[in-house]
Amino acid sequence: MTKKLEEIFDLPTSASDSDDLPDFGNLTVEDTKAIISTVDNTIDKIDAALAEVSDVDKSDAELDEIAALAKQSFTDLSDLGMQVDSRFASEIFNVASSMLGHALNAKTAKMNKKLKMIELQMKKLKLDRDLVSDEGPTETAQGQVLNRNDLLERLLSSRSQNNKSS
Repeated sequence: MTKKLEEIFDLPTSASDSDDLPDFGNLTVEDTKAIISTVDNTIDKIDAALAEVSDVDKSDAELDEIAALAKQSFTDLSDLGMQVDSRFASEIFNVASSMLGHALNAKTAKMNKKLKMIELQMKKLKLDRDLVSDEGPTETAQGQVLNRNDLLERLLSSRSQNNKSS
């Protein structure tokens, strides 16, 4: 808590937050390896828990069902609004537009969920790619180390060959 909240509510002062945190400044290589292995184990546990998530497609079907019911209700209420007296029709059309809003919200929620899943998959792929690229540089092209004189020699020889062939 902040000092201001402690003063306002007459609470006893708490120890500073920095006392609760471990000091990572003087870690040895073995300590660092132990911490990294603990973090890796925790990440593996999280990955295992995420694999158990199910019924994702079931929620898509439910959202589609809600949208279909809302659209059907909109159609029914619109037909009813056309057949009743004009002083009652405004309330019926208001409810009908509300039903259309519910259908739109259901479809939007489904789309947002899919976009979020795609975004999470892209982030995971990027992290996986970054982990692979940390293993060492990947060779993308071949090159040679030349000094200035060798480079000029090659350029002049290529020019002379081009002039001879022309």
